[in-house]
Amino acid sequence: MGMKQAAIIIGAGDATGGAIARRFARGGFAAICVRRTEEAVLPLVESIRAAGLEAEAVGCDARDEDQMIALFDRVEREAGPVGAMIFNIGANVHFPITDTTARIYRKVWEMAAFAGFLAGREAARVMLPRKTGTIIFTGATASMRGGAGFSAFAGAKFALRALAQSMARELGPQGIHVAHSVIDGAIDTAFIRENFPDRYKLKDEDGILDPEAIADAYWMLHNQPRTAWTHELDLRPWIEKF
Repeated sequence: MGMKQAAIIIGAGDATGGAIARRFARGGFAAICVRRTEEAVLPLVESIRAAGLEAEAVGCDARDEDQMIALFDRVEREAGPVGAMIFNIGANVHFPITDTTARIYRKVWEMAAFAGFLAGREAARVMLPRKTGTIIFTGATASMRGGAGFSAFAGAKFALRALAQSMARELGPQGIHVAHSVIDGAIDTAFIRENFPDRYKLKDEDGILDPEAIADAYWMLHNQPRTAWTHELDLRPWIEKF
């Protein structure tokens, strides 16, 4: 990899995370695509490279402190300075409260909240000496209100939103743009297509979120002048009630 700026996308899945990686690669970044296993992200990386752009696949458990420290050190050493970090781990589960085990609750918190803390801290560590960079955390409807059956997910997403607010207030005056997005609505993914076919039919009338449009919004956040930074951005289809 060449020594251009790197964008680390943690949770570079097949839909939103992949679209974000492609968008930042088109913008001139080396897209560092991170999932728990390297194999899971190889097809995305190969598609980015096939377009003549720069990308790297990394397997990393975002809940593991040592692995996250090593990830950012490796990227800074081998790919280039981290100019953007997007935390995009989902962790959306639905269980009635009496079926929510300690293991479920802890795992969801680790994935959506604790991993976000580790990613945000390590991004700040490498960005602060340069006094520049963009950190974006992907939130959800559950970041704003806890729905029935979403106790674990909402608790974790509330925590992630609080982390983003604290980091924005601390790091903004030091030149680092921290943003939190509220993705309010179904996204055009295989999961929605297979599990919620009626909702997926709304795609025909632009009724579900397009991952490429989400990625464009994230690219806009990254390119905002510091005279007018957005901290929280909500994105939803035009027909979504809120």
